[in-house]
Amino acid sequence: MQPAGLNRGTAGNVSVRDSDGFLITPTGMPYAGLEAEDIPHMALDGSHQGRRKPSSEWRFHRDLYAARPEFGAVLHAHSPFAVSLACLRLEIPPFHYMIARFGGDTVRCADYAIFGSQALSDAALRAMEGRCACLLANHGLLVAGRDLDQALALAIELEELCEQYWRACQLGQPVLLGKIEMDEVIDKFRSYGQQ
Repeated sequence: MQPAGLNRGTAGNVSVRDSDGFLITPTGMPYAGLEAEDIPHMALDGSHQGRRKPSSEWRFHRDLYAARPEFGAVLHAHSPFAVSLACLRLEIPPFHYMIARFGGDTVRCADYAIFGSQALSDAALRAMEGRCACLLANHGLLVAGRDLDQALALAIELEELCEQYWRACQLGQPVLLGKIEMDEVIDKFRSYGQQ
């Protein structure tokens, strides 16, 4: 996440589904120094095992796994352009066809709630309904994929789209794709890439 420009310091978190629960990065630890034993295992009831405390954001990880069986990994980052748009509480409109990569014709921005709270998790799940990504108001980005590789690729792609949208807005109001155009793209993405 850090070499990809998604995070600095100990911000953000990542998890992967594991049988009856999930593994998640610990709270407040630099990623570069992590060892396997530092990664807590969490059950869906919110309990955890291991020598470290889980990320304070464990709730939206847990709730996404419980609600969305297709997700095998969840990634949250404080990347610069996603944070910039999230602080404006903007959803990303269909300024580029690649918005469809995230499951719809926009990337929604979840309502603000304090980090680590159930209210934030609830807001994130609403924003990700039918989607695999959202922005978190005044906070950052959230993506979920089938595995860690896909979640990281989605996060990188979302940050890139946030940057492109931010840059386009510096020059004026981007021309948006219409509903019919986006419906065609969404349909095409159903068979896009290696299956």
